[in-house]
Amino acid sequence: MQGRSSLYNQGFLLLEKPMDSQQSRVLVQLRDLILKGEFVPGERLAEIPLAEKLGASRTPVRLALASLEHEGLIEQSPGGGYQMRRFTSQEIADAIRVRGVVEGFAARLLAEDGASRQLLRELHECLEAGDKAVNKPEMDLDDYTAYVEMNDRFHKLIMQGCRNVALQRVMEMLDRQPFGSPSAMLPMQSSMEEGHQWMKQAHRTHHSLVQAIERGQGSRAQALGEEHVEIARMNLDYALERPELAAELMPGLRLVSKARG
Repeated sequence: MQGRSSLYNQGFLLLEKPMDSQQSRVLVQLRDLILKGEFVPGERLAEIPLAEKLGASRTPVRLALASLEHEGLIEQSPGGGYQMRRFTSQEIADAIRVRGVVEGFAARLLAEDGASRQLLRELHECLEAGDKAVNKPEMDLDDYTAYVEMNDRFHKLIMQGCRNVALQRVMEMLDRQPFGSPSAMLPMQSSMEEGHQWMKQAHRTHHSLVQAIERGQGSRAQALGEEHVEIARMNLDYALERPELAAELMPGLRLVSKARG
């Protein structure tokens, strides 16, 4: 237990003390590899091979692994060190729902406290970019990419604009979970036309959310924020029911079990 406690404390030290550039880079690289499905559940994450793969020394790798365990992305290995863990669909669905609650409350704060002109201008720029991507007979890959970039920016603006540090920290934690980011579970239907319709629906909610913020409708803004993530939850179910499609578009999904608990 002493070793586990020591590593756990290292994880807290990572949060309390600024990381040097190499340590930060290694942490970002490792997290990215995990979320892209580079490792399979149960695979041992050894320091030396990882250090060689990332072109880094063992110390930043060791500290990054401790931090990733603290985030819940990896777990202690029975034989010592760390291994890749498996996530349940229930865990992911719960994280998506929590995102809705957090973003909904952030939107409510914006509506009740008042959003700055600059923030509203940037939100409207997002709406216009989204309109350009989805309001056409067919979407191509460039349109999809543009929508993803707009969607990520839109949600970041809501969180930054609410100026609630506690909410922002919770969102940072959720962003580090598999498929926890705003665009991680965007429509991935086998039919491009079907996915296009889902994106239109999601973007209509963006419009309604900005309207509620501008009108000071706090309760409505919160409800819309919570409702908005239901599309992501439905797409998680869709992906789990069609693993052959998910494997190509979302390799990290192999870390997720269909088990609901």
